[in-house]
Amino acid sequence: MKIVVDDRIPYLEGVLEQYFGEVVYATGTHFIPELVKDADALLVRTRTNCDAKLLDGSKVKIIATATIGHDHIDKEYCQRRGICWVNAPGCNAYGVVQYALSALAHISNMGYGSLDGKTLGVIGVGEVGRRIAAVAPYLGLKVLLNDPPRARAEGSSSFVDLDTLLQQSDIVTLHVPLIRDGIDKTFHLADERFFAKFGKPTVLINASRGEVVEGGALKHAIANQKVSYSVLDVWENEPDVDLDLLRMVSIATPHIAGYSLEGKSNGTSMAVNSILRFFGLEANPTWAPQNLPMLDPTIVFSAGNGTEQGIRDCILNSYNIVIDDAAFRARPDLFEYLRGNYGVRRELSFFEVSNVNDEQLAARLKGLTFKVNYNG
Repeated sequence: MKIVVDDRIPYLEGVLEQYFGEVVYATGTHFIPELVKDADALLVRTRTNCDAKLLDGSKVKIIATATIGHDHIDKEYCQRRGICWVNAPGCNAYGVVQYALSALAHISNMGYGSLDGKTLGVIGVGEVGRRIAAVAPYLGLKVLLNDPPRARAEGSSSFVDLDTLLQQSDIVTLHVPLIRDGIDKTFHLADERFFAKFGKPTVLINASRGEVVEGGALKHAIANQKVSYSVLDVWENEPDVDLDLLRMVSIATPHIAGYSLEGKSNGTSMAVNSILRFFGLEANPTWAPQNLPMLDPTIVFSAGNGTEQGIRDCILNSYNIVIDDAAFRARPDLFEYLRGNYGVRRELSFFEVSNVNDEQLAARLKGLTFKVNYNG
């Protein structure tokens, strides 16, 4: 059997060769019909469009994407052709949570001030959104949730409509899939009308898909102070980003929000095991990457600037988003290089915070998923 693999999926060296007669590695944007026509399986990321153009005439039986997102896979085509497809739900959710928390910590330090008592509006309450909603109260944030498909399925008691969320939120964070048509369309969800409904100058975070935000509308909203601070990890037409918009936003990164080491490892593991199960080649025990890179796991809590600042410092010590922002602004033309050569980032749960002498503080740090060495 033959499998074609995106060469930027980590921790795979020598793994699939144990199960497949031929393993071909290729850049995700360079998957072509001639390459995949005799493949039994594809292991991809979001950069590979798995559609009729790529797959017609091939013998591909399964496509596994090592990502939460799956809008790069033409599901209707796969169903017609009998091609199985799988994604990796939740694999990097806590990486995106860490990204959002670091962005909020940095914005607070930039001049936004305390988050305590502010309202966070979460649009899209799936694998990522629900985790952000769960940790937000430990930063002192109130939470509003908007997710029309879930509201229809579960009842509306836990959700608010979009207009209410936009009117009442101080911070809006987007965690929706890209849906181009239909009742739950998210393509250009954040357009002129969306920003016009803001009840006050609002922080906007988009770590979902670039096309969810209409770039021209966001530029207008920033210029007219409808958006006070803006954080973009995803961009329309990426990797070719709007340089004017790049200059206007508060924090800019090249689609790396979920690129924690744990997120990458989880995505690779889930995709590989899905393929092995499909072909009846299950690893026992279930395969997982070994010997992952380490960092110093200790963060010393400093109470000198107060509890809230101390918590923000812990978040930024786990991951300082400013570093990624600076690297991207310096070379936006290296969008794909910065993604493909991203360094080691460990999630909050990897770190243990020491010098914690207050029980309530310990509970807040644990709620944010830190380990805590409590001395009380």
